[in-house]
Amino acid sequence: MRVLFLIHFLLLSIPSIAQLVGDRTHQQLSKNRSLESSLYMLHQWADTLDLSRESRLAEIAYSVFSSEKEAGFDKLVFDQDYIDWLEGEEILLLGGPVWGHVTQEGADLWIRTAKPAMVVAAIEDHGTVRLFGPVETNAQTDLSAVVKIHGLEPGNSYPVKIMVDGETWSGDSPLVLKTLPEEDPLRIAFGTCFHRWGLGNREQVKQVLNRKPNAMLLGGDIAVQDRRDQLGMHRFDYLMRDLFPAWRELSSQIPVYATWDDHDYMDDDLSGIPEGFTAADRTGIREVFTRSWANPAFGDSDNQEGVYFKTSIGPVDVIMLDNRFFRDKETGAFLGEGQMDWLEQQLLEAKGQFIILSCGTMWSDYVSGGKDSWGVWDPEGREKIFQLIEKHRIPGVLLISGDRHGARGFTIPRESGYSFYEFEPASLGGRHGPAATNPEWETQLFGFDNTYAFGEFSFDTQLNDPEVTFRLIREDGEVLYTLVLKRSELTPY
Repeated sequence: MRVLFLIHFLLLSIPSIAQLVGDRTHQQLSKNRSLESSLYMLHQWADTLDLSRESRLAEIAYSVFSSEKEAGFDKLVFDQDYIDWLEGEEILLLGGPVWGHVTQEGADLWIRTAKPAMVVAAIEDHGTVRLFGPVETNAQTDLSAVVKIHGLEPGNSYPVKIMVDGETWSGDSPLVLKTLPEEDPLRIAFGTCFHRWGLGNREQVKQVLNRKPNAMLLGGDIAVQDRRDQLGMHRFDYLMRDLFPAWRELSSQIPVYATWDDHDYMDDDLSGIPEGFTAADRTGIREVFTRSWANPAFGDSDNQEGVYFKTSIGPVDVIMLDNRFFRDKETGAFLGEGQMDWLEQQLLEAKGQFIILSCGTMWSDYVSGGKDSWGVWDPEGREKIFQLIEKHRIPGVLLISGDRHGARGFTIPRESGYSFYEFEPASLGGRHGPAATNPEWETQLFGFDNTYAFGEFSFDTQLNDPEVTFRLIREDGEVLYTLVLKRSELTPY
């Protein structure tokens, strides 16, 4: 009788066992496809290069970072496959060097070491060697650190060597720090939505470098692709970013400033604390982000909130906002009370000839019916900002944005007769997006879709009426659109 009962129990259990095996098989296939897609992205722009070393690291890192929700670099450095790979390759850096915040007297240099280490930057300065550091990397910092280099001369170039535990790092090409000049010309490249498709585009990077910008602003959707609260996979995607030869070439020569948007925050159109997630998830994602860039600041550091900041690049003030971390789905408020108060103060205190005001998503409401834009979510907040600028006649404000794949520009007319100018080159990844143009968009300046392109501002602030020239530049170097604006045209009546 007991035997019959056991047989009956096992027969009833077969569907459940089969389902369980099926679910696990599906999960494994999904993981394999995710790794395969990452490797495909790595190789699609670099088929003439030997990336076998990078591919093997990606495979090992994926196995580690996909194994647990919060898997960190501490787990990677103790992985036996990684230890064996590291001994065979003798690698000092997993990521970087990436230039960040740049001034007339120096810049910040971000790196990620292959194991916990002490890092020093050696600068050749008029025949002498100046040392900056040491800074420590460890598992708590995701093996990353920022070396702050200062006390140099404006408009000069300085050879740089990186030493990791006393050993000199040898990169793909010589590393040079270029300080900002005291006077024009000043050129700033910008765009959003690199995703993984654009991070490897060597042709586009070549065109950015050919333009010799002093810095590049990245407004979100850069490296991480919809990883939600899987902190290990956020870390994996940043590691993958640093394996792309094109990205390494760009970020080791041009200082980059970054904020996030929905895809590198959590997932498409997500913000705040979505249902099913926690404040701790949000804080964890922010921490991974702050360990992956060399911004001058990351929001409210005391309370570990947001990734917004204000800086100056020569005579231009740059304010990059965070429209994801604080967004309230009940009130629609984009920035949160603290960030809004901070923004008002920064605008009132701005001293630059021009102000670049960046938001990851659209200032205007033309594309996709305003989906995810200020006007749909937070018209009161946008009106508050615009009225402040108009009331105090704050000059030279240039709006930049992203999110909607493609490249577009608009004017935003005001009742006063004044118009704001918005430039949205969300085309660094060349992805197909919503309609690029529409006859009903009477204030549209330009529109392109399914095209790799980046934006550029070049400034001439020595004129009696300073000028800024916007250009949209395609990956082959063709200038698709040009607009010259005087500071007086960007000053409210």
